[in-house]
Amino acid sequence: MSATKKIIRVGLIGAGRMGSFHATSLAQRVPGAVLAAVADPVPGAAQRLAEKLGVERFYSEPQAMLDSPDIDAVVIVSPARTHAELVVAAARAGKHVFCEKPMAVTLEEADRAIAAAREAGVVLQVGFNRRFASGFAAALAEIKAGKIGTPQLLRSLTRDPAPLRDPTPIPPWTIYLETLIHDFDTLLHCNPGAKPVEVYAIADALVRPDFKDKGLLDTSVVTIRFDNGAIAIAEANFQAVYGYDVRGEVFGSNGMLQIGNINVNNAVRYTAEGISIDTSRQDTDLLADAYIAELTEFVRCAATGETPRATGEDARNALAIALACIASVQQNLPVKL
Repeated sequence: MSATKKIIRVGLIGAGRMGSFHATSLAQRVPGAVLAAVADPVPGAAQRLAEKLGVERFYSEPQAMLDSPDIDAVVIVSPARTHAELVVAAARAGKHVFCEKPMAVTLEEADRAIAAAREAGVVLQVGFNRRFASGFAAALAEIKAGKIGTPQLLRSLTRDPAPLRDPTPIPPWTIYLETLIHDFDTLLHCNPGAKPVEVYAIADALVRPDFKDKGLLDTSVVTIRFDNGAIAIAEANFQAVYGYDVRGEVFGSNGMLQIGNINVNNAVRYTAEGISIDTSRQDTDLLADAYIAELTEFVRCAATGETPRATGEDARNALAIALACIASVQQNLPVKL
């Protein structure tokens, strides 16, 4: 069997909403992958997901799965604060690693994860799914081909549709570390070769002001200045009542690119009630193809040794901006990078 035909046996850590989506993709939609095991410390979670997908093995301790010699690769979809530790453990066990963003929440953690993968000689890919969305991929190709000249003004936004309820499960600074980190990667990706040199962030609890004293900021705007002179804006809000909203724009010396929309499809409804469209209500609706494509690339890279599009270094670069945003909000000042 050739390397390109190699079957990759994947273990998944984290049986929550996103983990269940990735597990289903690995079991049913990703060529060359076999979902071999599921692990989750929440009682019964791994067993329920495994049984639903016809997977025989399930674990309450992720390390027990990592110790299995017949697992080739691991997909980590656990809570963000556990990611770096699991990346290191998986790499040391000789497993190729796909980790949902953020890969880490400190630069020290990020460096440790990158070093562990490098020392073990395993693939490390991070879940920056927008790189795999057709519109964003097409825009990057246009930028690299010089179609819009030199990027000068960039914008990326994320607006989550779910209404905010009890904020207890949402850790502080989630808006930067887990939401806007996608936008930071997008802006870095769409301004290739440029480095961020200054960040200024403002944030507040506008959706639920009563949660502010619990540390939950739900709205933010970030300005990023790059060393090539380009200026970027990233924004986020945790309650877009009309649907899951992910878009971007790159204005250059020779033109402009607009990326993304919130439509389920391109159908527009004209009735006596007015003109309407159906919008995507979840990330797994709007970006379903991108989620599958990123796992497909991961499995291919695990089989061939190729370098994936979204690496540990990319995760570290986006994290550096997220951490600068936190410092900027705390100090109410621009922060140099």
